[in-house]
Amino acid sequence: MERPRKKVVIIGSAYPLRGGGIATFNERLAQAYQDRGDEVVIYTFSLQYPSIFFPGTTQFSKEDPPVGLNIKVKINSVNPLNWIRSAFKIAVEKPDLVIVRFWIPFMAPCLGSIARILRWRYKTKIIAITDNIIPHERRFFDFFLVKYFTGSVDGFVAMSKSVLNDISGFDNEKPRIYHPHPLYDNFGEGVSKEEACRRLSLDEKTPYMLFFGFIRDYKGLDLLLGALASSTLSGLNVRLLIAGEFYGNEEKYMDIIRNRNLDDKVVLRTSFIPNTEVYLYFSACDLVVQPYRHATQSGVTQIAYHFGKPIITTNVGGLAEMIPDGKVGYVVSPDPESIAKAIYRFYHEKKAAEFASNVLIERERFSWEGLLEEIDQIVVV
Repeated sequence: MERPRKKVVIIGSAYPLRGGGIATFNERLAQAYQDRGDEVVIYTFSLQYPSIFFPGTTQFSKEDPPVGLNIKVKINSVNPLNWIRSAFKIAVEKPDLVIVRFWIPFMAPCLGSIARILRWRYKTKIIAITDNIIPHERRFFDFFLVKYFTGSVDGFVAMSKSVLNDISGFDNEKPRIYHPHPLYDNFGEGVSKEEACRRLSLDEKTPYMLFFGFIRDYKGLDLLLGALASSTLSGLNVRLLIAGEFYGNEEKYMDIIRNRNLDDKVVLRTSFIPNTEVYLYFSACDLVVQPYRHATQSGVTQIAYHFGKPIITTNVGGLAEMIPDGKVGYVVSPDPESIAKAIYRFYHEKKAAEFASNVLIERERFSWEGLLEEIDQIVVV
């Protein structure tokens, strides 16, 4: 029996906002629904963050829009009148399913209000995909904001087991599932290390490990720099490629590099990395390192999987769920010496080929089709 075609609305970041993890995910999710034969509309933000709250250089993309996606730029995150108008515009779409991306409490009044109006006006199923419930950088009023949002939806998809557990602190009644973050396969295919290094003006013969993504305190770049300065790695021929925009105190990291004499061991590419260049950085490296102090999950893991790269990560939040220790990389404590020992072991024991081969097997469990099937199960509960 043929599955009926659905109308799906996704509420969250998308083009023309820059393609960070949330926007990239939403666009790829929309593509997965379209590939299945469903009709999809993304409602994104005309204003996502007021400039005073945004730590980067710009919120908007300079790249071409994604091909074949219906994206409507309608939502103002700080204007309650806009929330009402946006909810009624979405209701006119008559969706069978509304998916709301939730990642920080700041968005709870906006997203929760739109969802509540939709449930009252149209009575459609509203499912939240939750990257985080408890934020990385907490404030005393976050609990009340999150509680408001969780009361506005019909069910939850958590991207990590730790987030699934966190949801229970706000709601114990509604259906919820854990599904790991699907593979980020929308950055194109990799190229040879030699070609990537040439295009990035890097030395082709140097081993590189990669720290990728927005640079924020909780991501522990300072721990990785401390590992690089450790005597454990003093004789190791490897450089750290840092690719991503600073979202915080840049000078803190520059001081570590200067004071620990790491200038010759670090390559800085600290502007925003456009989607069209992501493949070059992952193709140039041997190893991806995620030295996070705390986290629930990370889309960087799924980019590394797509490009077949081994990973060293820390045993915080849901990161270890994605990385079988000793098979596709190493899971270590979030301290410089533990990270340094894992890096040394990877290069000294020549694990690159073995781990990369295992990555190609392990990544098969991270499918977009599987995520859609899990969402379908929640919708019918």
